[in-house]
Amino acid sequence: MSAILLFGMPGMGEWVIIGLFVLVFFGAKKIPDFAKGLGKGIREFKDAVKDVKKEVDEAGNEAKIDEGSK
Repeated sequence: MSAILLFGMPGMGEWVIIGLFVLVFFGAKKIPDFAKGLGKGIREFKDAVKDVKKEVDEAGNEAKIDEGSK
């Protein structure tokens, strides 16, 4: 079971602790690279979701056209 489901969303204090941990663990110079990589990953994920949705919509439209010609 997910930790979020067990404990709820983190509050402001937890986010501060997480931020400090990231700062200490990665160092101040690595955080911009980490954020850049995270942003790129999110963008690629959104693009993939958009492509899959487009393919599903096109397949649904083709199925409707096939049904209409019978």
